[in-house]
Amino acid sequence: MKIVVIGGSGLIGSQVVNKLTEQGHEVIAASPATGVNTITGEGVAEVLNRADVVVDVANSPSFEDAAVMEFFKTSGKNLLAAEIAAGVKHHLALSVVGTDRLQDSGYFRAKQAQEDLIKASGVPYSIIHSTQFFEFLSGIANAATEGDTVRLSPAHIQPIASADVATAVAKVALMEPLNKIVEIAGPDKFNLSDLVQMYLTKNGDPRKVVADVHASYYGVELNDSMLVPGSDAKIFNTNFENWYLNQPKKA
Repeated sequence: MKIVVIGGSGLIGSQVVNKLTEQGHEVIAASPATGVNTITGEGVAEVLNRADVVVDVANSPSFEDAAVMEFFKTSGKNLLAAEIAAGVKHHLALSVVGTDRLQDSGYFRAKQAQEDLIKASGVPYSIIHSTQFFEFLSGIANAATEGDTVRLSPAHIQPIASADVATAVAKVALMEPLNKIVEIAGPDKFNLSDLVQMYLTKNGDPRKVVADVHASYYGVELNDSMLVPGSDAKIFNTNFENWYLNQPKKA
């Protein structure tokens, strides 16, 4: 098949491209760097010519409320219109577990708008809701840091390795469209504050995490159900310890 991966040079996209290429498919890593811009429309119609599947794992360069909404709405409309014109048979998008529960956040309102566009487009689709990636623990800590203190919610989180996310995306890309949302997660549930403290300690980082039930997570005050999947989620095996052992170590 010809498969176009939007955001194909990013953390997930690059791994998806490699996995699908290894299986013998014609895979195009599409991004502004390769002349495909879903915001301006540049190169979109051309890259979708003869495409069977479009995998959208692109993310907004800005998380500011208006900017992120504009990104996902504009990108989604341009991409889906081009897919209809090209006769694409399957649109696969990566989204986030709990998107519908996190609507106090501008980012998650934008992800919900993206999902709504997909469902209304008429293009056969699959949407994968993933829990947070282990790879984003550093960014979560940095965003919550004040001086030497990291203030985070103790709410439950069930993170997943990006390699497992890419495996799931590549597998679903080759299936018939599901026309629904499916969830994926890692094997273990943590308190967010405890997990980030464990990560910082392993890295020799002196910052201390303070658990605060009112601490904001991308603009949302969390409860224990918001970031964890339902009982039907596909659970992958890579746990925190094994993921951490395979990370490049800083010199």
